[in-house]
Amino acid sequence: MTTESNKPPVKTANQRGAARLAAVQALYQMDMAGSGVLEVVAEYEEHRLGQEVDGETYLKADASWFRSIVAGVVRDQTKIDPLIRQHLQDDWSLTRVDSTVRAILRAGTFELLERKDVPVAVIVTEYVEIAHAFFQEDEPKLVNAVLDKIAKQVRVPAAK
Repeated sequence: MTTESNKPPVKTANQRGAARLAAVQALYQMDMAGSGVLEVVAEYEEHRLGQEVDGETYLKADASWFRSIVAGVVRDQTKIDPLIRQHLQDDWSLTRVDSTVRAILRAGTFELLERKDVPVAVIVTEYVEIAHAFFQEDEPKLVNAVLDKIAKQVRVPAAK
């Protein structure tokens, strides 16, 4: 996707950010169409990451980061989904959450669980920014709150 004229251009150093956005889109596509992980990853790597699609140029993304997120979410979904559900409002099920928000939360939770080398602030900020790309209302706040709660649970700070 191209950057909007009111936003600064994405630096090459942010290829992980582009990979995160593509992973969220791929997870959404898999959720909606019931597509398999291998099929979707191949489609994105061949036709989307850094390519022009329908007049939109997708950002160059870190393909291995993209693959890691998508495959990891699929592999660990039985661990990720209950963790997300635990931090939603009591009367909300994960299926009640918008599909795009669900994809964002799954990808963010995967990174919080598996990518201990990436600071919590980076992960939460990146996924909140992705939420802002799709939503203008309360969804980015929900993403921030849920990922922050999950981070506090799974990333226990080292004792002093």
